[in-house]
Amino acid sequence: MRVAIAGAGAVGRSTAAELVEAGHEVLLIERDAGNVLRTGLERANWLIADACELASLEEARLQDYQVVIAATGDDKANLVVSLLAKTEFAVGRVVARVNDPRNEWLFDTGWGVDRAVSTPRIMAAMVEEAVGVGDLVRLLTLRTGQTNLVGVTLPGETTLAGRPVRTLRLPADAALVAILRGGRVIAPRQDDPLEPGDELLFVSTVDVETRLQEALRLTPPAQDTGH
Repeated sequence: MRVAIAGAGAVGRSTAAELVEAGHEVLLIERDAGNVLRTGLERANWLIADACELASLEEARLQDYQVVIAATGDDKANLVVSLLAKTEFAVGRVVARVNDPRNEWLFDTGWGVDRAVSTPRIMAAMVEEAVGVGDLVRLLTLRTGQTNLVGVTLPGETTLAGRPVRTLRLPADAALVAILRGGRVIAPRQDDPLEPGDELLFVSTVDVETRLQEALRLTPPAQDTGH
């Protein structure tokens, strides 16, 4: 796969190194020649240019790349690179780095971004993941914040133990996509029984997460306050 990366700072170089090691063809576009001198990425291709300029991307022949990663330390630059990559060069997959979480709402398909990566959000998800058994945890944000990959580990005393998957009453916009059990990844079938300690992975829209928790009996039932 051919991947172009705008920005050869620490993030861009580290990403390039991983991709090169995996056998991909990588082009780094960097306007600061000093960053080129500091790297040991001899197996990557380089273009010393400003990735925000259309002429630079034309010189790079961006249309020949399957993926573009906007990895600079400037959110404005990453948005410009993303928009140009998608609208001018029809790149199939555009990934953009979000430096300031307050700007995350901008990184959507309107700016040509297929996938926004926010380091603070990822770190927060890792912290949340350690909350404990029985908690619904957001693991990954999809579709620029509208849909999440969420997970929950069933506690030892779960009332779902032994019940088949088909008995789960999930909201319309939530789907069970995998069960992790003892180092195994199980593609869930309707008759598969649930077990204590299972980690259930769901794709869910943000607005039904509370209902998903209720379906898994992770929140106490609402008390009847009627007389």
